[in-house]
Amino acid sequence: MATFSELKDKRVMVTGAASGIGLATARRFAAEGAKVFVVDCNRGALSEVMADNPLFVGSNLCDVSREEDVSAAFEKMDSELGGIDVLVSNAGISIRSDFVDISHEQWRKVIDINLNGMFLCSREAARRMKAQKSGVILMTASTNGTEGHRWYADYNASKAGVILLVKSMALELAPDVRVNCVCPGYVLTPMQRAEYTEEMLAKVNEGIPMKRHAEPEEIGALYAFLASDDARYITGADIRIDGGETAGLY
Repeated sequence: MATFSELKDKRVMVTGAASGIGLATARRFAAEGAKVFVVDCNRGALSEVMADNPLFVGSNLCDVSREEDVSAAFEKMDSELGGIDVLVSNAGISIRSDFVDISHEQWRKVIDINLNGMFLCSREAARRMKAQKSGVILMTASTNGTEGHRWYADYNASKAGVILLVKSMALELAPDVRVNCVCPGYVLTPMQRAEYTEEMLAKVNEGIPMKRHAEPEEIGALYAFLASDDARYITGADIRIDGGETAGLY
């Protein structure tokens, strides 16, 4: 599977790495020979992932919405790996709700994890990468951050914020540090399966030109490319990977 030889021995942190896109991405970087440090807030799932993936070199239990947790995770990575070369800030949640039914508590929870968590993790990475004059910061946004979608107002707002955070950081951190985000459409993750019935999934597929959801591994492959030297001129980009779903909307 290895494609990008320059990723070998790169120190990579992946957040939300115990399932879905995060786990697939962590596995891809490990297959490329990177030193992968995985972060998640689910203790049991994180333990299982470490047991099942011996190529992962380290882990830390972390709620990315808590500044003290994020600081501790980066300090542990510093201690064990001596720093960071690539951050894949991926941790996120979504809750299907009508807008008028979204409680302030739910709104704050989604924004805290999906946007504030991205800020906290990327700030820690950026400080280290700026000092060493090299690094790549990647974040998981969404096509939901580029257009309106019903039932996910809080999620959509958080992902739109991620896209503009990436663009702003890219301007400030260039030329030494590259910053990009990936905007997946529908991906067949455990989170997606938890929210959609088989009938709902089939209906969604009919509206996608490729007639299917993405596999998490396809998102992981894009992250590996964006971290590689082949993408050395790409920064400040929000890259859609959606099977053509939004191609007719712009």
